[in-house]
Amino acid sequence: MTATGLTGRSVFLVEDEVMIRMMVADMLEELGYKIAAEAGDITEAMRLAQATEFDIAILDVNVNGKVISPVADVIKAKGCPFIFATGYGSSGLPEQYRDRPALQKPFQLDALGKTIEAALRGG
Repeated sequence: MTATGLTGRSVFLVEDEVMIRMMVADMLEELGYKIAAEAGDITEAMRLAQATEFDIAILDVNVNGKVISPVADVIKAKGCPFIFATGYGSSGLPEQYRDRPALQKPFQLDALGKTIEAALRGG
């Protein structure tokens, strides 16, 4: 499966669980996306969100017990789309971002691809 017309786009990935981050990175590459940067904690995510160019971000909602909101704020200010990945359902999303797309963990390759395509197309 490839992200039709969107292959080659770059993704910023924030996930504190190393194995999950590696699995999602592999899924993204299988879909034809490039990994622009990866972070496993909020401090690194903040630095990379400000310093890295990317087309879309996938953000774990809870990173080592801290809510991802400050990172989402930076990405929103840059005008980049982002998707949340959560094991808590939509009620676990930061309140100001409950209108943003979210993937329920664990998610499959197909769901990841469709969610990214919709977010990149502004849907």
